[in-house]
Amino acid sequence: MDKEALTDPAASARHARYGSLPERIRFEDMTEEVDAGHGGGTAASYNPEGSWKYYSCLGLDLGL
Repeated sequence: MDKEALTDPAASARHARYGSLPERIRFEDMTEEVDAGHGGGTAASYNPEGSWKYYSCLGLDLGL
């Protein structure tokens, strides 16, 4: 059955391009450690008066 699939020119081109999986990537190569910036300040503080800006409700979005 594999011989029939490889006789087709399109199938043989696909097999040449996608015939094998890429090399496996180690977990250590996928992650990167970066020092976090200092927290606090005015950007990190909670502002109850400004919290309505970030409120999301589907009913309000639809005008219900």
